[in-house]
Amino acid sequence: MTNKKILVVEDEEALVTLLEYNLRKEGFSVSLARDGEEALLKIDEEQPGLVILDWMLPKVSGIEVCRRLRAMPETRNLPIIMLTARAEEADRIRGLETGADDYLTKPFSTNELIARVRAVLRRIRPGLVEDTVTYGDINLDRSSYRVVRNGKEIHLGPTEFRLLDHLIQHPKRVFSREQLLNAVWGSEVYVEIRTVDVHIGRLRKALTKHDKGDPIRTVRSAGYSLEIDA
Repeated sequence: MTNKKILVVEDEEALVTLLEYNLRKEGFSVSLARDGEEALLKIDEEQPGLVILDWMLPKVSGIEVCRRLRAMPETRNLPIIMLTARAEEADRIRGLETGADDYLTKPFSTNELIARVRAVLRRIRPGLVEDTVTYGDINLDRSSYRVVRNGKEIHLGPTEFRLLDHLIQHPKRVFSREQLLNAVWGSEVYVEIRTVDVHIGRLRKALTKHDKGDPIRTVRSAGYSLEIDA
């Protein structure tokens, strides 16, 4: 039986309510902990499928909870997404180096969080995640190889489909051209860096065909990200 239970470890009441509602709506079962100590007890009693863990917690910090979970064999591979108000790169790196699988800076949209949850589960436990991914008004179905935006089907070539699939798993995250080459074409294949720009252009043209806004943001000297305004 696949484990679709998510433990939300957060002491901000309004955010707890929002996360619990939206995760349940997406078909996950949710348990709650208000501090790091309670989180460790709950994980010991009944290990969840994924933990959403706030950085700043009473009693035991999120970073320390993450460190302890990674140190124990039975929780070493437990998927963890960290939430934090810390936006500095050094803090993000520290969170990931401690063992978090992903990192979200507050404030964030619930759509983005759900997309990150599904992306982490897809990488770690593929059986938990459906073949359909939705972000904003874009719906991608891997089983039928179809993309629909705002109710209208979008026709994509195989490379553009893989590009969108990768970007939609990490909404708002900026990927360099090199990272996209490795993710979509593979590190063992030689492809000119300019090829990424060409396929991004094709994907952008297809997604805006029906007079919808451009969801692909170009970040000068950095790369591309998928971003849809709420």
